[in-house]
Amino acid sequence: MLASFKTILYATDLSENSTNAFRHAVALAKYCGADIHILHVVEQLSDDVRTTLEMYILNEKQRNDALHNRIETANKRLEDIQERFWMSVADEDRSLRDHIKSIDVVEGYPAEAILNLANESSCDIIVLGGHAQGSNHSFLGSVAKRVMRRARIPALIVPARS
Repeated sequence: MLASFKTILYATDLSENSTNAFRHAVALAKYCGADIHILHVVEQLSDDVRTTLEMYILNEKQRNDALHNRIETANKRLEDIQERFWMSVADEDRSLRDHIKSIDVVEGYPAEAILNLANESSCDIIVLGGHAQGSNHSFLGSVAKRVMRRARIPALIVPARS
């Protein structure tokens, strides 16, 4: 029996290649009739960074606003990327947008958040993009490695276009 994918988790770092990975997630959803959950993880700030914020931004409201703006900025970027993506696809494929069941931006550790959402949403496969050599390779490379190593479901890592 062939594998059947009903629910796809597409994890994005908002890079150019992650749009390429999203094309694969949408194609897979089209082929399988699967739902798509979209996730972007804003990396959790270290204790040192939080302490620095407390030292230089003494006003608690301003400090909280600065922390909240990280999530809002990522949400806006993700919305913009989604709009550009859906405007670039053929008219007959735009209805595939209906396969998107959730779009989440969370703060946390990327691999942990990806694996948690995949589990909570009963996903059958995780799709994420890889980076070209030299462009933040260690960050996404380490996330992809952690996801692949710990996932209980298939993970599709879409390589960067040359």
